[in-house]
Amino acid sequence: MDERDAGGYSVTYGGEEIQAPVYVVAFLAAAMLAAALVTGQSLWLVLGVAAAGVTYYNVPLLERRPAMGANQYGIFIQGLGLIRWRAIERIELVEVAVRASTIHELQIALKERLSSALVADWRRQKFYRSLMRLPWSMARTNVVGINLEPFNKEPDEVHRTILRLWRHYRS
Repeated sequence: MDERDAGGYSVTYGGEEIQAPVYVVAFLAAAMLAAALVTGQSLWLVLGVAAAGVTYYNVPLLERRPAMGANQYGIFIQGLGLIRWRAIERIELVEVAVRASTIHELQIALKERLSSALVADWRRQKFYRSLMRLPWSMARTNVVGINLEPFNKEPDEVHRTILRLWRHYRS
């Protein structure tokens, strides 16, 4: 099974409000690299390369393919894999304070090690993909955290749907 074949309920990264900053930074990177080429100044080159790096890291925000979701086999997360329903202990929506804002994080607590919980393991990626943004992180041991803010659906809706599917399929 591949990431593109997951099927079922899915969410993608949000629309233009998420994409616009990536395009702006890409434009700035191109402008600074052009300025470096024209002026020969290394400062423009350093700034342009840094802006290009930020753009490259955020390229997944421009993609339209599912970043996470669920089907009859479990929860799939881009760059992680497919977690079996029976390997999940609980699913919670947690508010996390980050600087001056609050983000919503879906936390999936596992009953077993991550490697045992995965039906399909998508963590091994091509090198060029490994440098890009991932929608998940390991918050604690056996807890997968997913920041729901950049997605195209409301955090409460995603949580309710995933929770409903978990209750349905684990029985």
